[in-house]
Amino acid sequence: MSAVVISGTGLYTPPHTITNAELVASFNAYVDLFNAEHAAEIEAGTVQPLAHSSVEFIEKASGIKSRYVMEKTGILDPKRMYPRFQERSDDQLSMLAEIGVEAAKKALAAAGKTGADVDGVICACSNLQRAYPAIAIEIQNAIGAGGYAFDMNVACSAATFGLEQAVNAIRNGSAKCVLVINPEITSGHQEWKDRDCHFIFGDVATATVVERADTATSSEQWEVLGSKLATLFSNNIRNNFGYLNRSEDSDPTARDKTFRQEGRKVFKEVVPIAAAHIESQLGALGIAPTDVRRYWLHQANLSMNQLIVKKLIGAEVTPEVAPLILDEYANTSSAGSIIAFHTARTDLPAGSLGVICSFGAGYSVGSVVVRKR
Repeated sequence: MSAVVISGTGLYTPPHTITNAELVASFNAYVDLFNAEHAAEIEAGTVQPLAHSSVEFIEKASGIKSRYVMEKTGILDPKRMYPRFQERSDDQLSMLAEIGVEAAKKALAAAGKTGADVDGVICACSNLQRAYPAIAIEIQNAIGAGGYAFDMNVACSAATFGLEQAVNAIRNGSAKCVLVINPEITSGHQEWKDRDCHFIFGDVATATVVERADTATSSEQWEVLGSKLATLFSNNIRNNFGYLNRSEDSDPTARDKTFRQEGRKVFKEVVPIAAAHIESQLGALGIAPTDVRRYWLHQANLSMNQLIVKKLIGAEVTPEVAPLILDEYANTSSAGSIIAFHTARTDLPAGSLGVICSFGAGYSVGSVVVRKR
């Protein structure tokens, strides 16, 4: 049986940036408007006043300094506080497919492939633009791929879960070359009016080419030594938006219809889960955590990533060991670990071991162990 390799990755970065200073100015203007509008209720004690945010608070809480978005004017409008997108006709490429195609083109070019070489497309992301037809099939059609395509959602772990599906498809012979795409327009489900999370997310799209080693021609290849997935139910990260909302006669703008989390609980519970998950997988492969040259982790929180890796290697963590893209891109959900892999791997010599790991809502955790050929 041929080995399975990652032979190319691609990254699409949106055209607009929002700095923490811009975000804070907009958010604080919204807070002032809210508090003025509800001054009587606040004085009567029936409404709690909102508090200002700050650049210092954001960077201390997360390590995030900026984020890329598909549209920024709506987000920064204190009377709106969410993106202003234009609806597209059914004959136009959807926004999610569009950014997925851009990332796919770059990944295919890096792998020395064309769409015709692909016989499997997996669109794995945290929020799909629609229920059907599948975004993956739309992307498949746009790049001229054959075979099959499907969507999947495991929130922030979708990329690693998608990679395992791709690897398994190749190993069992149902595909020879699979494209895993992670288009994330997180600005659409971000709650920009909530001080505890208004700074977390950014938009982006990544793509990864997975194929049989005996068909790979790219100059850089990473053999997949193994993958491991796990889930454990938790309500600590949740979004209740869905097609049944109308039938429930629920408020489509209610707070629970956008991203929300119990941040402290997530930190406390996910760190040991992720560290134990990686350690268990490495142990099964006969690899010591200290033998891993690089950990490309989900980019949700700087302190969380450092603590996970510190538990594994028993030493202070540097960007050489666990690269950080969180400061520039913010949390890009499923795409974060792939951005880290995409931007921080070419310096490693042949034989180097690495771990791509994601974790998030579910809870879910997925890890892929790779070795540079």
